[in-house]
Amino acid sequence: MNRILIKNAKIVNEGNVFEGDLLIEDKYIKEIGESISPKTSDIKIIDAEGSYLIPGMIDDQVHFREPGLTHKGSIETESRAAVAGGITSFIEQPNTVPNAVTQELLEEKYQRAAEVSYANYSFMMGGTNDNLEEVLKTNPRNVAGIKLFLGSSTGNMLVDDEEVLEKIFSSTSMLIAVHCEDEATIKHNLEKYKEEYGDDIPVKYHPLIRSAEACYISSSKAVALAKKTGARLHVFHISTAKETELFTNKIPLEEKKITAEVCIHHLWFTDADYEKKGSLIKWNPAVKTEADREGLWKALLDDRIDVIATDHAPHTLDEKKNPYTSAPSGGPLVQHAVVALFEAYHQKKISVERIVEKMAHNPAKIFKIEKRGFIKEGFYADLVLVNPGLPWNVKKENILYKCGWSPFEGTNFKSRITHTFVNGQLVYNNFKVKDIRCGERLLFDR
Repeated sequence: MNRILIKNAKIVNEGNVFEGDLLIEDKYIKEIGESISPKTSDIKIIDAEGSYLIPGMIDDQVHFREPGLTHKGSIETESRAAVAGGITSFIEQPNTVPNAVTQELLEEKYQRAAEVSYANYSFMMGGTNDNLEEVLKTNPRNVAGIKLFLGSSTGNMLVDDEEVLEKIFSSTSMLIAVHCEDEATIKHNLEKYKEEYGDDIPVKYHPLIRSAEACYISSSKAVALAKKTGARLHVFHISTAKETELFTNKIPLEEKKITAEVCIHHLWFTDADYEKKGSLIKWNPAVKTEADREGLWKALLDDRIDVIATDHAPHTLDEKKNPYTSAPSGGPLVQHAVVALFEAYHQKKISVERIVEKMAHNPAKIFKIEKRGFIKEGFYADLVLVNPGLPWNVKKENILYKCGWSPFEGTNFKSRITHTFVNGQLVYNNFKVKDIRCGERLLFDR
């Protein structure tokens, strides 16, 4: 039997931090207490003095590129990077090749993850203009939700038929997650800049092409449609201060029918960073202004925004070096998201308790994930030890993404993830990922 006793940790759960011990037995948290004595000789003991013990983070939006785009990343490589970054569960998006828009294609992804994933996994069913019948077959017990692209991004899954949209919103009780950017606005803006620059548009204009207006038009339509139909809507990667006005903090999270997510890159970078980082920080939606970043932080901390995620979406460096119109949007983030948030903790922007709330508790609540996202007896032992005073530098040699680069390369982080446990197994310890692929399919209480 697998038994691990973590001693002297600062345990973070549901708004509290308390010094104590935690006993893992097999896959589960067996006991939490002020002081636990080992009762058998076969217990592995880890002294966590000075470190925070947090629930494994749940990333509700990643693109791991399998099938069809595995030169950029794979379920195996990117889940390996995720556990090194303290992310023990992920929800992956359907814009792979082929798109996961039938139940058979969706199930193939689950079967692949069962063979190779280091982290726990779920895959979203993709909606299109003509697959409503397939969408409605989705099992709410073992699939995270339905994903709709209301603006084109990587892949070819734009849903722009308003009648179809309303049917999907009206017909399913499952969570509908949306990418919101207005296609007509983006096309108009792009043509204007192409007239002046051709294909080699300076990347600093990306947030003017995929503009704040494009985001707001689309997000406000989605929110209005959810209110009209009663759909359960989750709006991915909010990137503007104006969009935050669409969401409320007046009711408890458990009662919200409309929720919102913000991503690490929109909390970290601004349009001033394009000069140095170029297309490495070209995302859809775009990184925007300092005022937008401040607005996102404000909405995150006052609970209009409920979740922090990564939108991890790797591309090769060669692809990123293409001219603007052919340089893909997206970047790798799962290995560095948690330590980036701890940097914000050191800057007194956010507490550790709130980091845990936004990256573990709230995703578990929003998706109704069974027995994960909290440090409770009887829950799965998905756990992370973070030492807040163990600095390190991001460099090529310690980047685990298959694409081999990070927008954080050269950054000095003050905090280090020292241990990650997935289903009770120690899968990562101080820059070394063990070859233990013990990720399990997420189940949902609904």
